[in-house]
Amino acid sequence: MRTRTLPGAALVAALALLVGCATTAPDDAPAPPDGDVLAALGLDGLTGTEIVERLDASTDPRPLDLMASVRQDEVLVGDGTTEVAVPLDGDVFYVSIAPYVDSTHECFFHSLATCQGELVEEPVDVLITDADGEVLVDKSTTTYTNGFVGFWLPADIDGTIEVTHEGRTGSVPFSTTDGSPTCVTTLRMT
Repeated sequence: MRTRTLPGAALVAALALLVGCATTAPDDAPAPPDGDVLAALGLDGLTGTEIVERLDASTDPRPLDLMASVRQDEVLVGDGTTEVAVPLDGDVFYVSIAPYVDSTHECFFHSLATCQGELVEEPVDVLITDADGEVLVDKSTTTYTNGFVGFWLPADIDGTIEVTHEGRTGSVPFSTTDGSPTCVTTLRMT
C-alpha cells in the first residue's frame, strides 16, 4: 500500500472537476508522517476489491465525502489531503458501466465517489462477451445509486458489453488490457 500527501483539498476538488470523474494526485507528494486515511474513512482492513465493491454500490448520494478512483491494478482512496493506493488482484479488471439514454459524461478511471450516471437504481440486463464470443456475464441486475453497475472481468481480454433497459439496447467494445479504462460511459441505449 502506498500513501501520498495531496497539495490541498481545494486543488484536488478542482482537479476532479476538470478531469470528469477521475481523480489524481501528484506522484512526488510525500507520505504523511502519521495517520491512517483508510481507518478515518471506515475502510481499514478491507481489500482493494472490497473497497471498490462497497463504494460503487454505496446508496449514499454522490459526491461522497472522500475520493476514490479505480485503476487497472489499484484503487486510490483519499480524504482530500492524503491518498492511499490499495492493490487489486492482477488477474481481474474492474469495469464499471453507466448505460444511458439521454445524457452521459466523459470518464476514464471510474471515480467511486463522484461519477454519476443517468439511470439510477434501474433494472438492466447485461451481456458481456469476450472477442471469441464466450459469455463472461449474462445477468439481470439493477444499477447502483450512482447509475453504474460494475463487474470483475478477466484481465487482458477484449470483448463487447451489451445492456438492455425497457426495450432499449446498446453495446460498446471494451478492453481489460494494460492502460484500458475502468469507466464505461459511452454505452447509449436506443
